Amino acid sequence: MNRSMNATEWLLVAALALLWGGSFFLSEIALRSVGPMTVVLGRVGLAAPVLLVLAAAAGRRIAPALRHWDAFLVMGALNNAIPFSLIVWGQTHIDSGLASILNATTPLFTFLLAHAMTRDERLTPPRAAGVALGFGGVVLVIGPEALHGLGLQALAEIAILAAALSYAGAGIYGRRFRDLPPPVTAAGMVTASTLIMTPLVLVVEPPGTFDPTPLGWLALAGLALLCTVLAYVIYFRILATAGATNLLLVTFLIPPSALVLGVAVLGERPAPTAVVGMALIFLGLAAIDGRFVRYVRGYMSRR
Repeated sequence: MNRSMNATEWLLVAALALLWGGSFFLSEIALRSVGPMTVVLGRVGLAAPVLLVLAAAAGRRIAPALRHWDAFLVMGALNNAIPFSLIVWGQTHIDSGLASILNATTPLFTFLLAHAMTRDERLTPPRAAGVALGFGGVVLVIGPEALHGLGLQALAEIAILAAALSYAGAGIYGRRFRDLPPPVTAAGMVTASTLIMTPLVLVVEPPGTFDPTPLGWLALAGLALLCTVLAYVIYFRILATAGATNLLLVTFLIPPSALVLGVAVLGERPAPTAVVGMALIFLGLAAIDGRFVRYVRGYMSRR
């Protein structure tokens, strides 16, 4: 479904962008006293039981979905465990705003994977130009310094891009869940993510290796309850009423919200090249989406 959104749907899109943009900010706060893998486990581990309760309260039966446990594990890895871990580790070396800009490349990777693996998307000339623009923006964001060697900052930026690629893979793989109720899919995926992250944290960051502060735990609670549970509720509401195409608009709003929080609260100062690179990524996404081009053509035809 692809249609104009009403005022309520626009507010929901803005709220979702603020929640997911805020996840970069809250991760930055949590990382001051909690290890990266523990941040991820805290996020999914606190969110999983809440999502299970919400699914049950909505009358959704969880037990029949357990036969998809292997698919939930794959989806949990692709959509949560891998990208969350890469992003949070990356944020130990780069600012939250820069991480959000690089993460905005997810639709670029999604389109390329869909073109290669499905029959849904074709690489038309405008879309090819959009891909080129988007990755040109990525090159500008990372900067020429990466050519002189892969330091920790360059590796962190590559980790964020790898997370975006993982999200894209999840977008393709997740199509197999279209017959399951969305609350069940969300609960199963996040629960599987918790099962994946628990042994990893016990090995990499065992209890006693970090000293969480009350603010750190508050940030974890925000990541779980706001940026995961509430965000999924809003996400599926938009998906049901406005359609998947309109959800792409969230991608355009996440980096600005993360940048504002990073600058206003954390004192981050994004480089001018990062801002220009973000603009190129957005232009690329707009070309792939096609709505802006159609709007301009319609406007010119009416003149």
